[in-house]
Amino acid sequence: MTIRRGENWGEAVAAPAGLVMVEDDAAACAAVAEGCRELGIRRGDLARTMGGGAPGRFDGAVVRAPVDLLHVTADGESCVAVAHVVIRRAWWRGPLVLVMNAQYLGPYDVAPRSHPNDGKADVLTVAPTMGVRARLAARRRAVTGTHLPHPLLQTTQVAAHRVELERPATVWVDGCRWRRARVVDVKVEPDGVTIYA
Repeated sequence: MTIRRGENWGEAVAAPAGLVMVEDDAAACAAVAEGCRELGIRRGDLARTMGGGAPGRFDGAVVRAPVDLLHVTADGESCVAVAHVVIRRAWWRGPLVLVMNAQYLGPYDVAPRSHPNDGKADVLTVAPTMGVRARLAARRRAVTGTHLPHPLLQTTQVAAHRVELERPATVWVDGCRWRRARVVDVKVEPDGVTIYA
């Protein structure tokens, strides 16, 4: 069941024996694609969002919580994501769309209001007209999550999102280059996986 405002989320537990353990978002994505629906994640953007990712964390109590999945379809091909989907030709020019289940993308606090179990993805769309200097300034502020609000950055929270581009762009799924596409659909599956972090 997805989280509601003011409710507690997750619980502190000892990691169960035999738990499938992965190193990061990309490995979690691969495990989920193979059918795993309960796993531990040592580091990465989703683990950081959940308050995990510290060395030696699985030697003690960890957080167990339900997490939404992102189902991605790009020009007819499908995959899943646990943390984020990035659609871009380049960071510094042209269209850029980030579909976030996690709060973080590397060192950047891209989606400060994001929650990985609210049944929604946080979408940040960078206007193609945003210049290099403005993008650099936004990137510097994104380290602390203060890049928003900005007139050339649009944010929304949605259960499904479609990106249609004039020319194909590269689709990155949980930090890995997946494919190029012109039309990308992302749909949230609430409570799609149980994560220990």
